[in-house]
Amino acid sequence: MIKLQLQKGKDKRIVEGHPWVYDNEIDKVHGSYENGDIVDIYDWKDKFIGRGYINDNSKIRVRILTRKQEDINREFLRKRINDAWEYRKKMVDTRSCRVVFGEADFIPGLIVDKFEDYLSIQTLSLGIEKYKDMIVEILDEILNPKGIYERNDVQIRELEGMEQKKGFLKGPFDTKVEIVENEVKMLVDIENGQKTGYFLDQRENRAALKPLVGNARVLDTFTHTGGFALHAAHYGAREVIAVDISDHAAGYVAANAALNGLQGKVHVVLANVFDILKEYQQNGEKFDVVILDPPAFCKSKSALKGAYRGYKEINLRAMKIINPGGFLISCSCSHYMYPEIFQKMLLEAAKDAKKTLRIIESRVQAKDHPIISAYNESLYLKCVIMQVL
Repeated sequence: MIKLQLQKGKDKRIVEGHPWVYDNEIDKVHGSYENGDIVDIYDWKDKFIGRGYINDNSKIRVRILTRKQEDINREFLRKRINDAWEYRKKMVDTRSCRVVFGEADFIPGLIVDKFEDYLSIQTLSLGIEKYKDMIVEILDEILNPKGIYERNDVQIRELEGMEQKKGFLKGPFDTKVEIVENEVKMLVDIENGQKTGYFLDQRENRAALKPLVGNARVLDTFTHTGGFALHAAHYGAREVIAVDISDHAAGYVAANAALNGLQGKVHVVLANVFDILKEYQQNGEKFDVVILDPPAFCKSKSALKGAYRGYKEINLRAMKIINPGGFLISCSCSHYMYPEIFQKMLLEAAKDAKKTLRIIESRVQAKDHPIISAYNESLYLKCVIMQVL
């Protein structure tokens, strides 16, 4: 086994449970290897602290799979995947859920989402890509899906020295799949939808709309395929405006509204959210509930300053178009927008909008996207529900 030794003072975070070793934390490597190979990690005192796969193409040089000196083989991967599935069976409705959430399920680089009888998977790092065929076999054994689709059309793979690709791993099948989220029917486009096809991480936050939207006029921005919008309409909103800049997404909102018999309540607007919020404010439009669920504005720490301004702008404008006593549901899926920074931004936006906020709930991602201690990157989604006074 290749032995990788860390620099003095660079091992504390890793010993405490963080699964990544960065390139600038390594002192020396004993032996030769190929990218994707399994290596052993030792602290500066020469004590074993973990085993994982290595890739010189990545700033994250090693992703740790285990803290034991055990073989990384079919039996190891089967136990990891089965443990992840057993957790989901206890915690969530497994008809549609995330089955494997990478490092948070101790299989770095692997994402598996289940949409009814079909799986959508991503192998996002070279080390896990080497086991892809074996992982597909194991998923087939444990979950027995009717089909498996690969959504490896993501840029991060190129940073790992791999090509982007997508296609059937078990199939073929119709990649437009109907799921039920909470009580709402949704069409999921596994082949062409964002990420693996649909954002399952907001499932519990969408259900939290129920007491807020009765007979309300609702604005759902960055609606994607209408998750929040459809829930609001289903839970009794009298009118829902669903805004997105994507033609593909807008088409699915309309189709999902029809699927639930809610086409008379849900109106799709194709627009840039920043522009439409400004326009609504200038025109004196008012809503009882506004939902902000933007894509990640900052994917690195260096982008935080600009992202902060973007988040503040949309939240400030949203607060100005909410009727007194109405509700704002504000989300961020940017990891580097830490909860305390997000809260600070909301308070600053409220001050500038001359509003007072009643914080009702501060929520996170759904339980099938678990948060792991010592790996704070696993906490990425914030969802704050507020009354605007």
